[in-house]
Amino acid sequence: MKKLLLFTSAFFLVVVALWQCKTKSAASASSTDAAERVYVAPGTYDELYNFVSGGFNGNISVYGLPSGRLLKIIPAFSVFPENGYGYSEETKPMLMTSHGFIPWDDQHHLSISQTKGEQDGRWLFGNANNTPRIARIDLKTFRTVEILEIPNSAGNHSSPFLTENNEYVVAGTRFSIPMDDADVSIDSYKQNFRGTASFISVEPESGKMNVAFQVLLPGLNLDLSHGGKGPSHDWFFFSCYNSEQANTLLEVNASQNDKDFIVAVNWKKAEEYVKNGKGTVKKARYAHNSYDELTHSASTKWEDQVIMIDPKVLKDFVYLIPCPKSPHGCDVDPTGKYIVGSGKLAAVVPVFAFDKMLKAIADKNYSGEYDGIPVLKYEDVLHGELQKPGLGPLHTEFDDKGNAYTSLFVSSEIVKWNVESLKVLDRVPTYYSIGHLCVPGGQSSKPYGKYVIAYNKITKNRYLPTGPELTQSAQLYDISGDKMKLLLDFPTTGEPHYAVAIPADLISKNSTKFFKMEENNHPYAAKGEKQAKVVREGNKVHVYMTAIRSHLTPDNIEGIKVGDDVYFHVTNLEQDWDVPHGFTILGSKNTELLIMPGETQTLYWKAEKQGVIPFYCTDFCSALHQEMQGYVRVSPAGSNTPIKYYTGEPELTQ
Repeated sequence: MKKLLLFTSAFFLVVVALWQCKTKSAASASSTDAAERVYVAPGTYDELYNFVSGGFNGNISVYGLPSGRLLKIIPAFSVFPENGYGYSEETKPMLMTSHGFIPWDDQHHLSISQTKGEQDGRWLFGNANNTPRIARIDLKTFRTVEILEIPNSAGNHSSPFLTENNEYVVAGTRFSIPMDDADVSIDSYKQNFRGTASFISVEPESGKMNVAFQVLLPGLNLDLSHGGKGPSHDWFFFSCYNSEQANTLLEVNASQNDKDFIVAVNWKKAEEYVKNGKGTVKKARYAHNSYDELTHSASTKWEDQVIMIDPKVLKDFVYLIPCPKSPHGCDVDPTGKYIVGSGKLAAVVPVFAFDKMLKAIADKNYSGEYDGIPVLKYEDVLHGELQKPGLGPLHTEFDDKGNAYTSLFVSSEIVKWNVESLKVLDRVPTYYSIGHLCVPGGQSSKPYGKYVIAYNKITKNRYLPTGPELTQSAQLYDISGDKMKLLLDFPTTGEPHYAVAIPADLISKNSTKFFKMEENNHPYAAKGEKQAKVVREGNKVHVYMTAIRSHLTPDNIEGIKVGDDVYFHVTNLEQDWDVPHGFTILGSKNTELLIMPGETQTLYWKAEKQGVIPFYCTDFCSALHQEMQGYVRVSPAGSNTPIKYYTGEPELTQ
């Protein structure tokens, strides 16, 4: 059997190579019609925002559609030198975890906040896979304003997917582990390893997150998940693999069973159990990081416990649906009536009917139990199977006409099919090895439709070569007609693992243009040049600095001594849209700052040697940008050089 599975894997790789050879000369989107469809004239806006996961770069990219133009990179889980995220004193707390300061992560999935199942454009949620965390991005400012670490989790892959009204953002663990940091043999996987699904509440007005409760699950590897809609509102569905509970050579040993599972969780019933005191309080230390947009500063709150409920004890809120084979995608159609599983090694795409699932549960029509959890009968829950979808089905999204679009990794294509009839309607090649795809609003109850975007892992022969590693890509297809049509492909940053898209006017009309100076509550803000000053506190020196076109105040500073810890608190006095200022000092071991209009940010600098050191604005802001500079004089340790600084008035001393 192992030899057969290894042969199968090798065969799939051969198919990929042959497919790429076949399609590398295929016609591309070069027609006049396609060009007109994606052309966004100078001075006009794109139709959609496309938020794309950064994968191994830990951040989130924002593209305009249909143009494919990169608009912004939002730092979330990785330090970002371009604007000082994770380097400035104000943002360092955002990257604190129970493991300490973590300056990177692996960012895989995204979700946009919803109201009654429809995208509302308020917040974007992103996951960190490596050090389990969830980030919330405020779409007024395109900034990460909250990061919540997830305890009792390893590999936060199956997240951050939402219920219809953001009651919960949900996170499932990829790697099962022994709970409570138990020291047990890895060979005892089946006896001692467990997974969790975390239900994180979202405060309706502020968006603030908290771990409401965790569901203890068998030792499975949770993959993707999505919340129910309409009739299935109270449920959440996770795909999982490794029902074999293997702990070595998973390519072979976790591919033995014909079917793994969709894990169906009735979160409403779980919520009631927690409210009635049925959960167990467990000690756990984890970081809750928040950014205050009035003080322009982040802080870390240390949480110390979670509530956990066990479906082996409370047997009527978690059920398992058999699903072929090693499923990846788990997607709920806009009506909430159907759940689509996508087995990476399956020759079909199964579609499960929610009403049949409820009937099977009511009739207790089980095929048995798996680690104490009821297993429903496959045939009793099945709406039907999509036959011959292609090789390697991964992920499905939906349009507004009752159709589904599934990515096929091995055969490098998208297949369009009807959810009710289970008939294939169309298929198009992608270039190459598509992972996830995105229909704007395609995971909501009201898809925008019109386009499907493929996110591809391999781009051989598509772009200019850039050494051993080529750019990854996205491809935009028109789905407004009966047949899909390739319009555009464009390079992406990082790994475009997963993405969401939303009509631009749901976000752009609420966009913050600048921070009001009168609302700046930063403790070291200088709200005018007359407040600029330099203050010594022992071996710490605080520089209250202002920036405005085209000078920094103060611009000459003396009295700094070798060994001093110097904090440059820079306030941007501008009250105009898109006029940030930068700041750095020669030899800075952190990075630059990029300070938005009306904001204060702090650069820490250690005075390590004597001399006169220049500092300057790093962001081109005016015709006299080069003149935005100054000097710090560093005298020997123990010297009597007094603090002295120049603000445009006679030189001041302390």
